[in-house]
Amino acid sequence: MKNKIASIVYTGFLFFSLLQVIHAQNKTIGSDSHPQLVELFRNWRVFEMPPLFDGAPDYRRETFEKRWPEFLSLKSELESFDKETWTTAQQVDWYIVWAEMNGYSFNHRILKPWQRDPAFYKTIWMDRSDVPAHEGPTHHAVTEVWQYTFPLSEDQRKSFISDLKIIPPLNRQAKINLTGNARDLWIAGIRDIQTQASDLESLKDMPGVSEDPQLLESIDEAKTATEDLVRWLQKEASMKTGPSGIGKEQYTWYQQNVHLVPLTWDDEVMLLKRELARAWAALKLEEHRNRDLPPLEPAANPEAYDALAERSAKELLRFLEENDIVTVKDYFEPALNAHLGAFVPEETRNFFWITAHLDPKPLYSHFYHWFELARMDQDPNPNPIRTNALLYNIFDSRNEGMATAVEEMFMQAGLYNENPRSREIVYIMIAQRAARGLGSLYAHANEMTMEEAGTIHSEYTPRGWMKTEKELLIFEQHLYLRQPGYGTSYITGKYLVEEALKEYAKLKESENEPFELKTFFDTLNTIGNIPISLGQWEMTGNNDHLKMISAH
Repeated sequence: MKNKIASIVYTGFLFFSLLQVIHAQNKTIGSDSHPQLVELFRNWRVFEMPPLFDGAPDYRRETFEKRWPEFLSLKSELESFDKETWTTAQQVDWYIVWAEMNGYSFNHRILKPWQRDPAFYKTIWMDRSDVPAHEGPTHHAVTEVWQYTFPLSEDQRKSFISDLKIIPPLNRQAKINLTGNARDLWIAGIRDIQTQASDLESLKDMPGVSEDPQLLESIDEAKTATEDLVRWLQKEASMKTGPSGIGKEQYTWYQQNVHLVPLTWDDEVMLLKRELARAWAALKLEEHRNRDLPPLEPAANPEAYDALAERSAKELLRFLEENDIVTVKDYFEPALNAHLGAFVPEETRNFFWITAHLDPKPLYSHFYHWFELARMDQDPNPNPIRTNALLYNIFDSRNEGMATAVEEMFMQAGLYNENPRSREIVYIMIAQRAARGLGSLYAHANEMTMEEAGTIHSEYTPRGWMKTEKELLIFEQHLYLRQPGYGTSYITGKYLVEEALKEYAKLKESENEPFELKTFFDTLNTIGNIPISLGQWEMTGNNDHLKMISAH
């Protein structure tokens, strides 16, 4: 009898499954449907914004569970597209949406920053990030102070007060949601919330604030709520004993299916070890070659630094234009000039400003970032899927990888022909990125604590330049533990940019066409701030490097 019932149930299951397949086939969206993908993308982005609870974004477990079926419906609609006859660029758009939806799923299942990561509840951001969105997981109602002009206009004043009023209910919700046991994330995250309290207090010094009682009251309420959250986090900290990494398997899945980096955790370890060794070896060869040259002398005072910075910025832009490296747009110069930095006393210089006081051009090369943000502001990509920042830091291989890659590419193209000692700085910067990324890999594998990962970062950066100022070390390792893959994206992204250059050059050679570096960079810039693996596909038409990604 049991076998008969099982047979009936199984037959019914097969029939139901067949109906589901037929239904899915009938729903398949045809090959002329790219506009429908754009519409789905818009609907997806609307859904991705959480509803409100008590005036703040709602990250409670019951809300996620209630909304999960709607997410599955959106994902099913995406997967029903018949994209095989689309253009390469249209297929790339599909993968962008697919990656974002995978990011939502991963956050829901594994990363859960609202549950594991106190820094997720940081609301006040005083400065703009140098990449399309803030690094690491952030909630959906952050206050971008840098977007406001003080003294505030009446409209801005209302908006700013409204922003501040989100902090108390959000912080109350944090005490409900933060049930995770990730010790390193918890301990380091307290610092971020403490910083918010300091930033809120500093707002009182902004022009016009001290004369506005209502604004001052809103600031004080937000600060009181922030300090209360700090005390609660400190009280709970002693009970947090668990690991903070997501593990090798989850790390690999996340890299491949969310950030579209066609590498495994083991691949990244090998790549970063190789880059670390190469950078150290190249540095020592450079030092040997330059042994009879005088050492670089750091700028000794503010006047000397300002003169060095201004001269270096002009030299970089002139080099890019005169050597046909990339089209230098009108907005490049003001974008760079806004971030030249200022003199820092020797005893308080962190790694990057040590390099900048010797020769800022290596760091300013990395500031390719600001050219890309200026492009987003003044010449945005017309494709709605690519106009704004991709979610979940999916842009990291493109933006951090490109900024790191051009440091060495510009050097190899001749930027330091007149000043060979500056080549040493470039290799030191590569070594630092490789060392910190390698540490972050071991932290995510739960083979090291965040502090132990920082030791690799510090000890394997040449000349002891990561031992001078501890705040940068803590900030970077904390960020990389919060955002899997970000710590490695500088080197993995650099590798993918070089891979794209190789494949593009190979394609031109096979077609008996000249390779032009300027066309390569301009084409990538036109494609937009999307994963470099997708950029390579769109440039060359070849997606073999993406075969390990599961949607293929």
